[in-house]
Order: sequence, then structure tokens, then C-alpha cells
Amino acid sequence: MSTNLKYIRSADNEIAKMTEMSAEKMLLELKYGYISSNEAMELEEKYGAHNYHPLPVVLAKGEGVYVWDPEGNRYYDFLSAYSAVNQGHCHPKIIQALIDQAKELTLTSRAFYNNKLGEYEKYITGYFGYDMVLPMNSGAEAVETAMKLARKWAYNVKGVAPDSAILIFVDDNFHGRTISIISASSDPVAFGGYGPFTPGIVRIPYDDANALKEYLEKNGKNVAAFIVEPIQGEAGVVVPQDGYLKNCYDLCHQYNVLFIADEIQSGLGRTGKLLACDYENVRPDVLILGKALSGGVLPVSAVLADKDIMLQIKPGEHGSTYGGFPLACVVAVAALKVIQEEKLTEHSFEMGEYFRSELRKIEHPMLKLVRGKGLLNAIIIEPRNGFEAWDVCLKLKDKGLLCKPTHRHIIRLAPPLIITKEQMDECLQIIKDVFNELNETLCK
Repeated sequence: MSTNLKYIRSADNEIAKMTEMSAEKMLLELKYGYISSNEAMELEEKYGAHNYHPLPVVLAKGEGVYVWDPEGNRYYDFLSAYSAVNQGHCHPKIIQALIDQAKELTLTSRAFYNNKLGEYEKYITGYFGYDMVLPMNSGAEAVETAMKLARKWAYNVKGVAPDSAILIFVDDNFHGRTISIISASSDPVAFGGYGPFTPGIVRIPYDDANALKEYLEKNGKNVAAFIVEPIQGEAGVVVPQDGYLKNCYDLCHQYNVLFIADEIQSGLGRTGKLLACDYENVRPDVLILGKALSGGVLPVSAVLADKDIMLQIKPGEHGSTYGGFPLACVVAVAALKVIQEEKLTEHSFEMGEYFRSELRKIEHPMLKLVRGKGLLNAIIIEPRNGFEAWDVCLKLKDKGLLCKPTHRHIIRLAPPLIITKEQMDECLQIIKDVFNELNETLCK
């Protein structure tokens, strides 16, 4: 063996040994998983579509109101996966239901009956007071289902001429990202470059019952449904004026139009009522649910209505392979029971009142407005000296609180509904500290 070859092999061995030691050291530094935060972000950037712009934090574990990164840093979750984890991360009762059912049967498709779907359907319809439910998976699927159901009803019951049914949406809505749903969007980021769009969809101003009245006076005979978020989440937690929902509901019934409420984000205790519509004692003709319907464990959504509406869809006319699969049914029942048994709706109302009252005590030139209901809240940020809502979120992250901007100047603040007053006080202090530091930065 030549001396050079010997040295090369020796160097290779040393490098391999150092690499192995480095890997072992990194594993020792990691608390959760086998890759670091930087590696996780690099992998997503390289191999994943660039359709999201996440906050630069990697989550590897969740429990209750907390999440942890691979290195073991703990954060308060003030986004709750857009209200999907109202019950808290990995709620033990929901997880146990998932595990138990996963050992028995997970999927059958709707080609056959299964022994969990009927039980779930009976439970959820009784829970919300409707005759029937059509189970789906994602929120967007549930919205599409409601749109199709409304059109079927319009043709079969109301007597609208074929292919003439109109669906009314409102400005600044967010119901999902399918072609039909973005056909109703007023956000260029959502619809730009995706045309042509689905016909038979119109849009009117939000929080303006007169706009609905004027449209129905002119075109009511062809309108199938009015579809609305009781509180607009993605728009920045926009709360309509008192009476808006009730006035719209009354107008819909006056003109024989279905009132459809998208409570995917605002429902299931999030706003301090089981449904945000409950604030005005409005019972939607069609109710859309999702997100926290599974406690953040699986994609589970549902459309609820009475028989005269629901039975307009016949066998073979709509469905989903996974819609109503046994695993989802068991998880959804467990998730709904947690909300009821732990009185999360009532707790959300109380904690929301306290949270907003404390936020409004913060005096800072960038903090312009606090709004929300229950634990669905937002603060409006006025950019100063190059600092925007994104920068505020980064500073909150550095202090252990995770949230995300929407529309650049709004920060949504929506922790799991199980948050305690002690935890809330700690989070409020974090928020106050960040704004105090921003004061010092802006004054330099």
C-alpha cells in the first residue's frame, strides 16, 4: 500500500468518525424526532410545493396548549391550527378513541355499511338539532357539498329553472381553495390565475343586510342560498354588527332562500357559543362544520340539514371514499364529547372576555384595535418604521408564543379552548413585553 493511499484512507476514516460523532451529538441535542429544525425547513423548501409561507419554527410535539420544536423549545400555540385543535393538542380521550378504533377497523368506503357511522350520525344530529348529516373530510369538501345541496334543493323544491340557480357569497370570505369556492372570492391571491370560474355565483358586501335585501328583491326567484361565515376568520376575525345574521336569516326565509352558515372555524365553542350563530339565535338551514370536529386528529367535516333539504341528494349523486369512515366517526364523537364534558364553550366565553379586556389595556402606537368573540380574536397592527405584523409575530415566537399574520396588518390570536387563566396571564405578559420592546426599538 502506498503512503499516499494510506493517508487518504486514514483521512476518510477520520471524516467518517467525525461525521458519526457529529450525528450522535446532534441526536443528543434533539428532544423530539431525528432531524433538526433547520433540516426540516430545508427539506420542505427543497421537496415541497411553495404554496405556504410558514413562520420559521418547526413543530415536533404537541400537548394541550403547548407545542415543542425538535430541540425541545416550548411554545404556546395561539393559532390552534386555525381552530382545529379547540380541545388542545393530542387530547388523551380523543387519542384513545383513535387508537382503540384503529385496532378494529379504519376504512370500509360507503359501498358497505359499518357499525360506527350510524352511531356517529345519530349523535351529531342530536348534538346540533338537525334531522340528517352528510359526512365529509376537509372543510372545502363540506362547503362544496353545501353548494351542491343548495342547488339540488333549488331545482327540486323551489322550482328554479335548470342551470339558473344562484349562490350568494360575501366580500372577503374564505371558505376554501377549490375552483368553485374561489369563484366566490374577492381576494386576488386566492383567485388570481385560476380562471375561468364557476358561474352562478355572486358576491355582496359583508355585514350589510340591505345589500342582501336589494339583491333578493331583484333576483330572489333564482337564488338557492346565501352562504356566510358568522365571523370572518381569514379576513382577520371580522365580527359583524349585532342583528346582521338574524336580518339575513329573515330575508332568506322571506324569499325562500337557504341560509347556510360556514362554522368550520367559528363553531364548536371557539367564539364562546357552541355556534357563532347562537349569539343571534339563528338556526341555519344548512350548517357546515369541520376542523375541531376531530380535535385536530383527522380531517373530518360535516354538513347538517333537515330531511326536506338533505334528501334532495340521491344515491350516487355525491359522496367520498373517506366520508364517514369508521375511524373518523369514533374520533368525532370523542371530540364533541370533550367540548361538552369539559364545558369548553363556557370557558371560551369567559377567557375571551378577560383576554380582550387585558389586550385593550396595552398602549402602543402600532396596536390599533382588538376584536373578537370567545377565543377567536385578532389585533390590528399599524406598520411603523418598517415593522409589520409579521415582525411582531417573530418577536412573539422568540418569547415562546406562536401566532400568524393575516393580510399583513392583522394578527389572529386563538389558543386552544382549554387554556387556563394562569397560562393566559403568562401569554398576556409575553405580548406586553413584545410591545414594550417595540417601543424601545421605535424610539431609537
